[in-house]
Amino acid sequence: MEDTNQVLRAINGDDEAFLSVIHTHKLALYKTALAYLKNEEEAIEAIQEVTFRAYRNIHELRKPAYVKTWLIRIMINYCQNHLKKSRRTLYNDDLLLRQGKSDDYTYIELEEAMSKLDDDLCELLYLKYFHGLKIKDIAVMWKCPEGTIKTRLRNALRLLRSMLEEKGGKRSV
Repeated sequence: MEDTNQVLRAINGDDEAFLSVIHTHKLALYKTALAYLKNEEEAIEAIQEVTFRAYRNIHELRKPAYVKTWLIRIMINYCQNHLKKSRRTLYNDDLLLRQGKSDDYTYIELEEAMSKLDDDLCELLYLKYFHGLKIKDIAVMWKCPEGTIKTRLRNALRLLRSMLEEKGGKRSV
């Protein structure tokens, strides 16, 4: 649980408190950036840019309890804009080599299937299952009812399951 006092101090201009908040959420930001950009160097650059943007706009954060959601939203927006500008897909060679050494290609198949989903559905799956955000928090972030999020999530899982079954994948989605 986020220390609300720390976030409030950051909003009021305390640089140490801001750095503490960023440090608390840096892994979630890194995972988000890596999931979108598929490149370690670009993910690190994205964290730097998002840290700057968050620092510049921390006073706009309305609810301190949602600081993680707010930071991840900034990261997602940055990554989507970056990908639009570059119009390229990068694969992390180290990840592919590590995955190639084992006979379990589940992660690669899952990434491939998710890349074929609509951007919104893919983002929803990342937020829910890779970051562990609650449906309520995603609904607040996306400014729509929880029921809509649940429906979209169910549809995304159904599509993902059917794509994996077509490839002969496991039915554990």
